[in-house]
Amino acid sequence: MKLRIFEYFDFILLACTVILVSVGILFIYSSGINASGISVSNEYVKQIIFACSGLFLMIAFTLIDYRKYMRHAPKFFSATLVILLLTALFGKYVNGARSWIGIGELGIQPSEFAKIIYILFLAWYLERSDSVKPRRRFITALFIMLLPLGLILLQPDLGTASVYIPIFIVMCYMASIPARYLMMVLLMGVLTIIFTVLPVWESEILQRTVPWMRMLTDNRIRFLVIAAVATISLVGIIGHMLFPNNKYYYWIAFAFGIITVALIGSMAASRVLKPYQIERLIIFIDPSVDPLGSGWNIIQSKIAIGSGYLFGKGYLNGTQSHYRFLPQQSTDFIFSILSEEWGFLGGIFVFILYIIIFFRIINIIRNTKNLYGYYISSGILAMYVFHFIVNVGMVMGIMPITGIPLIFLSYGGSSLWTGMISMGLLMSINFRQMDFSL
Repeated sequence: MKLRIFEYFDFILLACTVILVSVGILFIYSSGINASGISVSNEYVKQIIFACSGLFLMIAFTLIDYRKYMRHAPKFFSATLVILLLTALFGKYVNGARSWIGIGELGIQPSEFAKIIYILFLAWYLERSDSVKPRRRFITALFIMLLPLGLILLQPDLGTASVYIPIFIVMCYMASIPARYLMMVLLMGVLTIIFTVLPVWESEILQRTVPWMRMLTDNRIRFLVIAAVATISLVGIIGHMLFPNNKYYYWIAFAFGIITVALIGSMAASRVLKPYQIERLIIFIDPSVDPLGSGWNIIQSKIAIGSGYLFGKGYLNGTQSHYRFLPQQSTDFIFSILSEEWGFLGGIFVFILYIIIFFRIINIIRNTKNLYGYYISSGILAMYVFHFIVNVGMVMGIMPITGIPLIFLSYGGSSLWTGMISMGLLMSINFRQMDFSL
């Protein structure tokens, strides 16, 4: 048994995780240093506690056979939906979202742990529905995604909710669901965001009136447009039913159906999301429009990253963080502090660690013979990659600010535990990749 542990336990994956968590603790400590060089925050102490307990969770989930979760996945998912609903109704407000539950300073963010449960349940469904017709399989999988996503948007936590979409797309793609269905979801999501932010872009960045934009700002015109495109989509559906060999009707229904859903979704999003949250999605285009407001974070982050040059200013010698120019510097903008103090080479070092993790996960996906583990690994890979790309792109000013933490580095027990539990699941899958028994 010991030989099998040494054979299948991925020590490279473990080492990369421990190094990233350790680097995160170092810079969480640095983020708590003020201009006088005095530590004014105990976040690094909490993160050490989170890391130690997270390491225990990771080992525990490695030793437990991941296939045992299959029979409990529906119950876990149902309980998670109830918790997300209670959080949206009674949770504590943190950074503009009612996304936390707990007592006093002790609290967790259920939407973070919900990502793991969502992956386990979607993997369970995809594994059991292999013989179901693709369209029905896709619709059911889409419904599974929309349930937690909708509850998280009610909080509203746009950043965490957005993670569920790439997880869904990647897992369904790995399950051989037709690409056109997945493209439909992607286009719906992109168009919904575009239709939601265009009015803010017109008023805040363009700063002049565009006549055709009234269909997104005037509710009467918007309802007429929705009715028109919905009618065209309905005609396409009827035409496709009457003439199934004529692909023109199919693509008409496909295209105008996407536009209809996106227009309706943008109306809902503009009511749920606060104006400052919508403005964050586009301010990266031109942060100078609001340099002391929504654009402040991006401007200061880019200054911090740029000032690090090749070798950085040295550990604990950063100025942007110590003089408190960077908001949320221990969470969303932890990579900015790292780049300022360790420079370009420090950033490349972190990049390499994440890339190694991504390739090791791909190796697990390729080698596992169990379909359930195959889907779980794909979902975790999608989650890790999305967090990495969006967070690093956000601090560099090339992606919208969505409040997505950098897994393993950013401060926060919920995020760190989610990342380390996911790593434990990966190692459990890797350990049992050739084991067909339960």
